[in-house]
Amino acid sequence: MAIEQDVSIPSPAAAAEQPGGWPGLGWQPDVALRLFGMRRSGNHAIANWLQRNAPRQQALFFNNCKPARLPLSHHQGIERNTVGLSRSEARDLHALGASMASGGLLLISYEDTVPSDYSLDRPVSGDLDERLFSGDILLLRGFLNWSASLLKKLQSNPAFSLVQRNAVVLRAIDSYRRMLELASHADELVLVLVDYDHWVRSANYRTDLLDRLGLPVADNTLGKMQTYGGGSSFDKDQGDADFDLKTDQRCRQMAGDAEYQAILHLAARDEALLAALVRHYPDDAARLSRLAEHPPFTTGGLF
Repeated sequence: MAIEQDVSIPSPAAAAEQPGGWPGLGWQPDVALRLFGMRRSGNHAIANWLQRNAPRQQALFFNNCKPARLPLSHHQGIERNTVGLSRSEARDLHALGASMASGGLLLISYEDTVPSDYSLDRPVSGDLDERLFSGDILLLRGFLNWSASLLKKLQSNPAFSLVQRNAVVLRAIDSYRRMLELASHADELVLVLVDYDHWVRSANYRTDLLDRLGLPVADNTLGKMQTYGGGSSFDKDQGDADFDLKTDQRCRQMAGDAEYQAILHLAARDEALLAALVRHYPDDAARLSRLAEHPPFTTGGLF
């Protein structure tokens, strides 16, 4: 889905005209959506919310699909109406499709996948007919809280050394920057942008998004905290996202962490990242710009 290509998304009605339902499922949803977002951007909170507002109150969600492959057979699990399926249930797609009543929502998610990195020669959903989709969602989150959450999550994994986890974070920052650059072309590419920070704060914003996506408003709450990837990097014991999560405080909570400080000093010197942030998260851009005016450490520690 390179920026220069025509990637117009068909309407839900046009998608429904495809004969025989979805390949491998034999089930025809009312709305079929793809969700693209970086890890720790609220992917599963958004996916859960979309399922809870599915047409006819039924949904299938294919989680964290492998890019450039067929998503229905290359994924990290399936949910039906927000409930995860067992391996045996997920394995038999024909039986799964037959168990669904007519209509509903089919949701396919990709993590750390920038759709503009793909093209007609190597489509992000493999050989799947693009006309089956009703729309694409691009999920964004402010840089400072996102990067804090990502690093905090990686620090809890003993399999990663300091060098390994910081390499992961720096590569992710480069993908994050490309995601922001793609978001600047959202209108011409018919992408629906979802700002996770705004989504958390505003029920009216969530309602407007559901309307844009052709979904009814059935449950517009934030819902329960999702457990994918270990749940929140900070609030392991919290259950009700509507009241307990403080996702706008992650940068402040990590401010004293030396690794996080080092990553921010590097990010503050990335001119392409700052240019992308200016358009979508100007406060984050301003804070990083101020940080770049200061040396990352004093030379007294070396000599």
